[in-house]
Amino acid sequence: MTRTPFVLAAVIAGALSFTALAAVAQDKTIAHVQGETTISGVPAKVLVQDWAVFDNLQALGVAVAGVPASNAPSYLAEFLPADAIKIGSLFEPDFEGIAAAEADLYIVAGRSREAFGTGSEILPTIDLSVNNAAIIDGVKANLTTLGEVFDLQAKAAELNTALDAKVAEVKAAAEGKGNALVLVTNAGNIGVYGPDSRIAWLYNELAIPSAMADVKDGDHGGDTVSFEFILETNPDWLFVVDRDAGVGENGGAAAALLDNELVNQTNAAKQGHIVYLDPQAAYISMHGYNAVMLLLEQVLAGLNA
Repeated sequence: MTRTPFVLAAVIAGALSFTALAAVAQDKTIAHVQGETTISGVPAKVLVQDWAVFDNLQALGVAVAGVPASNAPSYLAEFLPADAIKIGSLFEPDFEGIAAAEADLYIVAGRSREAFGTGSEILPTIDLSVNNAAIIDGVKANLTTLGEVFDLQAKAAELNTALDAKVAEVKAAAEGKGNALVLVTNAGNIGVYGPDSRIAWLYNELAIPSAMADVKDGDHGGDTVSFEFILETNPDWLFVVDRDAGVGENGGAAAALLDNELVNQTNAAKQGHIVYLDPQAAYISMHGYNAVMLLLEQVLAGLNA
């Protein structure tokens, strides 16, 4: 059948219209803590300036092209691509390298959140920073967001279900087991982490009561305390974050520091209730799915020992 010019024009116009609609349908507007970012399609080349984001993407099975140049948690080492582009430190991104990478998406969070403005001028950028007072909810929200970005909604939901189940399991194990202090050691000093800290889930989600009524959570060292204070408070449990080991310095310093006459008189020490948490998962990548699951397993093992 011979088509008239009018019919042909209509067919072409319809095809073009369909193509345009398909292109628009590929665009996604992603909400995050610093606003909204529009991305086109599923990003193929992704740069991350945060190890917790890398952790979450690894859990989802998403390949990452660019990563921070330092402080890689050892539990993630086997997943790091040998040819990964190093895009600067957690605090100081290499924006020239980021621009040269010609990536589809750049993700910042936590320590690198200040890079959002400059990053957004180079390529689509999202900020997946998490509020420490609601870490579990933050991890789940980020998995959901990443599931939307990469069309992996079912996988994200699966991970969130597993995380909820693990939290419930550890919470049940902690019930009736007494109170706790979460200590952080830092260059020979001791601090206490509380309900707004990077280990807030231990208090807020597991409902383990704090042995210290009011905690002023410091950025690095928590609320500074002494050995005498720890004995006076006499917690049933001590959960310990060795910051020195977390940033690659003096591994094992926390255990040596706390092995003293005063701490050894506490209920926690006498009952063998001192749990040393993975320092990198607890201090560097505490907003990552694998990190939180690892820490929950360590708490569970301690509670059930």
